[in-house]
Amino acid sequence: MPEFSDLRVNGDRLWSTLMETAAFGGTRNGGICRLALSEEDRMARDWLIAQAKKAGWQTAVDDIGNIYILRSGRDPSRLPVAMGSHLDTQPTGGKFDGVLGVLAGLEVLRTLDDKGIETQASICLINWTNEEGARFAPGLMGSEVFTGDMPSETARSRKDNNGISVGEALKAIGYAGEEKAGDRRFGAMIELHIEQGPILEARNIPIGIVEAAKGQLWFDGCVRGRESHAGTTPMDLRHDALTAFAAFALEIERIARAEAPAGVGTIGVAHVGPGSRNTIPGNVRFTLEFRHSDAERLAAMRAAAETAAQQISADRGVHIELDCIWQKAPVTFDPNVVAAIAKAAERCGFDFIHMTSGAGHDAVAVAKVMPTAMIFIPCKDGISHNEAESATPQDCAAGANVLLHSVLELAGVSV
Repeated sequence: MPEFSDLRVNGDRLWSTLMETAAFGGTRNGGICRLALSEEDRMARDWLIAQAKKAGWQTAVDDIGNIYILRSGRDPSRLPVAMGSHLDTQPTGGKFDGVLGVLAGLEVLRTLDDKGIETQASICLINWTNEEGARFAPGLMGSEVFTGDMPSETARSRKDNNGISVGEALKAIGYAGEEKAGDRRFGAMIELHIEQGPILEARNIPIGIVEAAKGQLWFDGCVRGRESHAGTTPMDLRHDALTAFAAFALEIERIARAEAPAGVGTIGVAHVGPGSRNTIPGNVRFTLEFRHSDAERLAAMRAAAETAAQQISADRGVHIELDCIWQKAPVTFDPNVVAAIAKAAERCGFDFIHMTSGAGHDAVAVAKVMPTAMIFIPCKDGISHNEAESATPQDCAAGANVLLHSVLELAGVSV
């Protein structure tokens, strides 16, 4: 490959697009609420498609709403090199989670056009549908339909809290494409993302090269007790769902602490019923997730939680149900793609460390069907899924430059 060590993206232009697209679902507190397949998501998607058409690149949408933007290379026999992430956010999301990877990919394509660089393999920018899972569960929907882990019909039938299905929402915003998800093939994929943790910032390192990702288990849970009068039911005759849930939550914390730092456990949602101040709670519905970099230890955490549920149920006269609704095994990224990113970081003169991702990403989902790896940049105080989420223009540009050179390394350059 020719030497392009001085080639850089337009960092000011990248930052400008980040701020421009933050208006699509922008919140009063400076964050973004751009739930998957919402009107705000449609606006961001339309904007992205418009940029691609203005540049003359090919665009396509598949049946789960994934967007593909293709800049053709010289050699049609080579599989395209992909890059991308997601445009959807959490309800109180920030300006960088997901969208950085999409807009940095856009900036890479623009930079190649600006410099008149022709690659051997085509380059494809992808926006994956519903990575967050905030409106429609589970997350990673577009990428998992692409890999075949989730049937398209199953995904399109999932409903939000208002009873609207994914299929209905896709049609409503005009992104129910005809192409079958998964029909495309890629030679590799790289996803640029904020770290969503504190390590890079604490160590003052601009680039993290992600070589693995933790496995995950998601559960829907319910504690079923018995509602009764709060004033007339003695303490020793109660079947209190809430106190049983509290005991279970503390047991989950103990299980997770025993697996630290590689393992974590979180109860993120809890709803108590019936919700009356003078009625003993009869049920608690909750969510639980475990993450671990080791598959055997992740399975051990699940077994420990199930044992705790059985023991607490017996001790407190309740019934605790755990339903595993989604799971993802730990992933090791492709060593050749990891090496290409390391070479790119060295070419750009950036310090870097190798990392394991604690969060789920589209790159993790698609790693089973194509060579994949990720690039992390720092975010302030490690904060993400929060309106206060923040990254610097310099770090965003650094990540985009490493993405640029990684893609060139993998796609090859015509001379």
